Amino acid sequence: QVQLVESGGGLVQAGGSLRLSCAASGLPFSVYAMGWFRQAPGKEREFVAAIDWSLSNTYYLDSVKGRFTISRNNAKDTVYLQMDTLKPEDTAVYYCAGDRWIAAITNFRGNIGSVSAWGQGTQVTVSS
Repeated sequence: QVQLVESGGGLVQAGGSLRLSCAASGLPFSVYAMGWFRQAPGKEREFVAAIDWSLSNTYYLDSVKGRFTISRNNAKDTVYLQMDTLKPEDTAVYYCAGDRWIAAITNFRGNIGSVSAWGQGTQVTVSS
């Protein structure tokens, strides 16, 4: 059974930092592309960041470039999202996701079923 379990969310003031973690089990993590998405109240889920299985390539939503960093540890089956200089507009539920194909993550258009594995989400709230 595939499981992605996020942790690290919470409440932080604007300008602060959080580090999200996602522990994976039940899938061949070392050959899966992994990503982070977020969904704010009343808005559609959107792509935030992705990293390929080889750690060679990373991808980011334009509004988080230079502030967020995605990384992974294949020995620990874990993917991370370091979020710095947080802004109130970053407030959302953040979801970890995985798929064999990086394009399934980076080309996400709102169809949950187009990405093979999802976590349950962790709340990030940035106060002004």
